[in-house]
Amino acid sequence: MASEPTRLPTSIHAPRRRTVRGDGVDLAVFTQGDPDSPTVLLVHGFPDTHRLWDAVADQLTEDYHVARYDVRGAGESGAPRKLAAYRVETLAEDLFAVADAVSPRRPVHVVAHDWGSIQSWAAVTDRRAKTRIASFTSISGPSLDHVGQWMRRRLARPTPANLAQILRQLGKSWYIYLFHIPVLPALAWRTLIGPRWGALLRRAEGVRARPAPTVGSDAARGIRLYRANTFSGLGRPKPREAEIPVQVVIPTRDRFVSPALAEDLERWIGRLWRRRVVAGHWVPLSRPGVVARVVEEFVAHIDGAPMTRGLQRARVGAPDLGFTNRLVVVTGAGHGIGRATAAAFAERGAEVVVADLDLDAANRTAAEIGPAAYPYRVDVSDAEAMRRFAEDVADEHGVPDVVVNNAGIGIVGPFLHTTAAEWRRITDVNLLGVAHGCHAFGALMAAAGEGGHLVNLASAAAYLPHRSLSAYAATKAGVLMLSDCLRAELAEHGVGVTAVCPGIVATDITNTTRFAGTSEVEQRHLRANATRAYARRGFGPDRVAGEIVRAVEQELPVVHVTPEAKLARLLSRLSPGLLRRTARITGHTPSLPGG
Repeated sequence: MASEPTRLPTSIHAPRRRTVRGDGVDLAVFTQGDPDSPTVLLVHGFPDTHRLWDAVADQLTEDYHVARYDVRGAGESGAPRKLAAYRVETLAEDLFAVADAVSPRRPVHVVAHDWGSIQSWAAVTDRRAKTRIASFTSISGPSLDHVGQWMRRRLARPTPANLAQILRQLGKSWYIYLFHIPVLPALAWRTLIGPRWGALLRRAEGVRARPAPTVGSDAARGIRLYRANTFSGLGRPKPREAEIPVQVVIPTRDRFVSPALAEDLERWIGRLWRRRVVAGHWVPLSRPGVVARVVEEFVAHIDGAPMTRGLQRARVGAPDLGFTNRLVVVTGAGHGIGRATAAAFAERGAEVVVADLDLDAANRTAAEIGPAAYPYRVDVSDAEAMRRFAEDVADEHGVPDVVVNNAGIGIVGPFLHTTAAEWRRITDVNLLGVAHGCHAFGALMAAAGEGGHLVNLASAAAYLPHRSLSAYAATKAGVLMLSDCLRAELAEHGVGVTAVCPGIVATDITNTTRFAGTSEVEQRHLRANATRAYARRGFGPDRVAGEIVRAVEQELPVVHVTPEAKLARLLSRLSPGLLRRTARITGHTPSLPGG
């Protein structure tokens, strides 16, 4: 193998071009970053060039030596004419040649997408991979041999579920059949599709990209990849086994590759991680930050760093004990429902961030849970404080998987006796506090690209009118509607949203509820009465916590907890007029219908 000398750039972060001789073809190779750092080798797919990785490479070069190349037939690399020159075994030789040139003394970490990944599997399962490839991250590009084995096993057991998986993938592979038509596909790419490829990507995938000016001719030649490999690989699959660690990144909205194709890989791979990201097929373009992060976490672990929480979840063969390797944030966790909820998630294996305005109470809850609980003080009504809190949690513990916006206060009394200050306070805590939590943590979840869940504590008061609950009920109704709106908005990011509506629950809220228009002596008397009434009800916060955990597990949109909450919800739909009439005649000092 021979290669041209590297052209030195003005900065190690700027790409440096060189030519590497592959298996009978010259390959255009681009490197950036410190050559003394571990090398990450990026391999593009169809109909892309090395430019697919521009944004990903820019982020990785801070810590790694990044290499990428135009595969044969694409971009600035040579383009052989014979169909046999596009076999995956030949393409694997190109990968080894590039790896030897850019990192002659250390094995490389390969990251590949689409056909780049399909051809990389041939190298990763080669006996030389053990000494030349340190790890492999595959994105939307399964081994054709593994797919062939996958189809055979399902056809051997033709259950409805197995046949449905095959038919679903065959439907996603519609374009492969068209590519086997003579002449027309290549002509279409050169004249119709290629010049419009950027617009088509925006329309189909929602990504903005500037395809290489050679995309039409690249794709016309790239069709040979399908013709040279698809049916032979699927029809006569080999048992390709990998001895190196493999991370399979599964975009959940991939239009072309079914997540089911990754189900059986542990048969061939001893160290396997399956990681889902919320994105379409061209995830290196749509979510480059997410791709860079999952690559950095995996490469760092293979090079000796501890596994992140995300990697621990993704490791195939690791025990799944409910919320093990999940991080849960609970506000208002010093007392009542919040405290019970923090304990419930911890019992199911989660690490829990215990947040409360009262730090002493948060410390007590964390001490009861144990070393997997982390106490914080935060005022949910302060938007800036919540933003800093979310950043601190992400920096110290990572982006949470579940956030329970539980903190709330109670105000009871006639509307005309409720002061402007009392309205501001209950709105700031009960409604805006939830909004602050959803905004701060929802943004982190959306950016992380691996989903998540927000739980917002509303109340049966959200749909059960009462003459003495105007302020409390209005804020809880706002939380219920906020949750419905967020559920629609955040669905595209894979973030679920649940509104929880307890009824009468024995919590500490009765000891802090403010009764509008009463003296301090009357306040204490009314709080004592409410506390006794709640205690007689006998419905404790542990049962609400159990429903919150169930809601997250089952991704429920709304949970009505107590029997009276369920009945009130039913009546609010069947006979709202009856509830309005009942609200006029009920007492002036009710029990609060929710925690």
